[in-house]
Amino acid sequence: MDLILWRHADAELGHEELADHLRRLTPKGQKQAQKMAYWLDSVLPHNCRILVSPAVRTRETVAALAKLNRQFKIVEELNTEASAEDLLRVAHWPDARETVLLVGHQPALGEVATRLITPIQNSCAVRKGNVWWITQKERDGEGLRTYLKAIMTPDLVIK
Repeated sequence: MDLILWRHADAELGHEELADHLRRLTPKGQKQAQKMAYWLDSVLPHNCRILVSPAVRTRETVAALAKLNRQFKIVEELNTEASAEDLLRVAHWPDARETVLLVGHQPALGEVATRLITPIQNSCAVRKGNVWWITQKERDGEGLRTYLKAIMTPDLVIK
């Protein structure tokens, strides 16, 4: 199974009058989302399941990918308070047959990455707008092994 973690792009700062889940992308975040969507569309398999937090900033992030005719589903369990366990359960890790892309938030994304690729650390920081691609493969009769396949940042995408 391949699991891809995409943290929402750069968003406006929260404040007392603005609920966290209503924060929108900044102009910089819009550009980050467009660049990453372009790259993701070029590498994602056609049957990839794309699951998205209901927060405005994650929906705006994935909207750039939707413009490239990718379908996605908003999943309440991926909200801003989600845990690593919530994300792994929603993705059906490690048993899903298709690639799953989760569009969500820190710290849960970093906790998932840590659990799967660096179990001796407590957490990883997934930067805004970045994509982490985690895969599992059978290796020479040793059973399934988990690997970090790629980390991509908007700055590395040439469009």
